[in-house]
Amino acid sequence: MSTVISPDVQKALSLSPEEYRKRKVALITGITGQDGSYLTEFLLERGYTVHGIIRRSSSFNTGRIEHLYKDQHERPKMVLHYGDLTDSTNLVHIVSQVLPTEIYNLGAQSHVKVSFDMAEYTVSTLRLLDAIRTCVVETPQSETTPFYPRSPYGVAKLYAFWIVVNYREAYGMFACNGVLFNHESPRRGRTFVTRKISRAVAEIHLGKQECLWLGNIDAKRDWGHARDYIEGMWLMLQQDQPEDFVLATGETHTVREYVEKAFAVVNKIIEWEGEGEELIGREKGTGFIRVRVDAKYFRPTEVDLLLGNPSKAKKLLGWKRKVDFDSLVKEMVLADIEGAKMNSEN
Repeated sequence: MSTVISPDVQKALSLSPEEYRKRKVALITGITGQDGSYLTEFLLERGYTVHGIIRRSSSFNTGRIEHLYKDQHERPKMVLHYGDLTDSTNLVHIVSQVLPTEIYNLGAQSHVKVSFDMAEYTVSTLRLLDAIRTCVVETPQSETTPFYPRSPYGVAKLYAFWIVVNYREAYGMFACNGVLFNHESPRRGRTFVTRKISRAVAEIHLGKQECLWLGNIDAKRDWGHARDYIEGMWLMLQQDQPEDFVLATGETHTVREYVEKAFAVVNKIIEWEGEGEELIGREKGTGFIRVRVDAKYFRPTEVDLLLGNPSKAKKLLGWKRKVDFDSLVKEMVLADIEGAKMNSEN
């Protein structure tokens, strides 16, 4: 059986390690997600050729990256490959054909509730690391603190963290873990609480919805903007030595506070009554109930407080968040208002 090697790969294999890294070729798993789309924009602006892995599915959403496609008659700077993180052979093939200088592993089942039903992607990081080791290519991703995962998603991430550390130490790979606390944007999936709130506020503002239903509104989270966090990922891979980093804002806000800020964008004040499952949020002036609590949205093992310490990233990477909490909420609400208006016109 013969193997066909493209001219680009032949040329890359003949380069010195220093010249090899200067090629600026990135491979991204999860390229169609929130982080993947922002990272692709970021890298393309810096002269990279970006390769992404997507699942072969007729319903798979590439909407977040469609604006990045160029005239296909030109030499493409973004190339998509069909693949699956559960298929080791396919991963080896893609890595060997692309020969990336940087790899960003963002592909995972990131919705906590769904992860209780789909634990298949737990070992995907191991498969990717093996593919990289097999192809003798350098890699990416990026810190440490005792972990206490409270969902299958968390368990998978913990496994991925330590397998990256193991491969880095055992095989000398340039592999980093990025411990990224909650990071949002208008591209966040609709099932995540921040986007659920911003969409509901937009619909209520436009008279298309009356009430928003939520779970634990007193859960505290460290929320930042995805655009800031993908820059942190990139900075990790520009260092001389691979290390693990926490990317976070260093401040927390409750879901309740997010709701209040979101409604404030459309000049509505929410006043709270009751507690627990009887809690409601009324719109000041009209008395309309705009927020209710439904027990079905509570997680089996809720994490009440999440707060990151980004001091290491600030010191060694020069990284810190640029978008503050109020600006993040406002951007998401306004984007969903525009989106809702466009849907009405179509």
